[in-house]
Amino acid sequence: MFQKIKRLTDSVYPYVVECYRHLHAHPELSFQEFETASFVQRELTAMHIPFRAGIAGTGILGQIKGRNPDKKVIALRADMDALPIQEATGLPWESIHKGVMHACGHDAHTACLLGAAKILNELKNELEGTILLIFQPGEELAPGGASLMLKDGLFDELQPELIIGQHVSEDFPTGSMAILEGTIMASADEFHLTISGKGGHGAKPHLCNDTVLCAAQTIVALQQVRSRLCPPLTPMVLTFGKLIADGATNVIPNTVKLAGTFRTFDEVWRKEAEAHIVRIIQDTCSAFGCMVEINIPEGYPCVHNHKELTKKISAFAEEFVGKENVLPFDRRMTSEDFGYFSQLYPSCFYRFGIRGEQNTGNSHSPTFCVDEKALLTGTGGLAWMAFRSLL
Repeated sequence: MFQKIKRLTDSVYPYVVECYRHLHAHPELSFQEFETASFVQRELTAMHIPFRAGIAGTGILGQIKGRNPDKKVIALRADMDALPIQEATGLPWESIHKGVMHACGHDAHTACLLGAAKILNELKNELEGTILLIFQPGEELAPGGASLMLKDGLFDELQPELIIGQHVSEDFPTGSMAILEGTIMASADEFHLTISGKGGHGAKPHLCNDTVLCAAQTIVALQQVRSRLCPPLTPMVLTFGKLIADGATNVIPNTVKLAGTFRTFDEVWRKEAEAHIVRIIQDTCSAFGCMVEINIPEGYPCVHNHKELTKKISAFAEEFVGKENVLPFDRRMTSEDFGYFSQLYPSCFYRFGIRGEQNTGNSHSPTFCVDEKALLTGTGGLAWMAFRSLL
């Protein structure tokens, strides 16, 4: 079967490249993946794979039933959305939409899942179980398409025993896979603040509530969450990336807006920290005689790779690309809404390398691109893992 999947991977490779280039040229922002969803539906229809569309808006769930469909149910997941970035790769299949770009590889994820579906559908009479194909919207935007698809009854008809997801990585060379068990990505919560008070002339601060000074002190005060309130061995990050004080050199504005992110690997500390964050913000603003509106939307949970499942996936990866090409990777404070799946089902989320001979650029940058040879690994590896997981 290994050789058969290898041959089928080579056979569908031109198709996967064609899908990838089409998707790359036609990116759509989170929860606006209407044309992308239509494209996926047309491809699944052409493969005679039944599917349910319109889940959480543009989400799709395909289904491949093997010869013994009730024996085991597994799920494969790909995300479909792009980012608000102006592309600067100069590729012939560069984005046709101004200010929108597939700068995180979701086009490759979707193309690889379509290719894997083509392989697995060809082999369905040899599969011991059912494979669910999740094409997910809105990974890049809270509350996340994974969360909304689950709430919209994604698995109401069939519950998977495990879920596998993959992500491109420019940190690793083409032909490699990177796999790690345990908590591999952080939770991610946003907080948005509007601090308001009595503005006025910069030369008469005694007649004002200095909203700018209040905002600055709030940023500084919140750092004690990391330095003094967080358990010393618990990883966390609290970062402000947005501060808008639309005054002037001699004008203290009535309002200042702040936005930041809080991330950690500990779900218990995550809840405790949120309470500390809210308390410190309110107390600091009160001390300056200012009012504050706090908005903390639902954020992504940690991504946790199930220990036993991940060991098996790592072994399957070694079978497909060779032991020397299965690499470890560092845990990092980036986040993924795949965490919603990993909180509910045994899951494995791994990376496959896309760094070729030419510079692929960094993810979330205007010059990001994928070495197309990596699509062989992303497609065939996913199909092989699905097949082996059903045994």
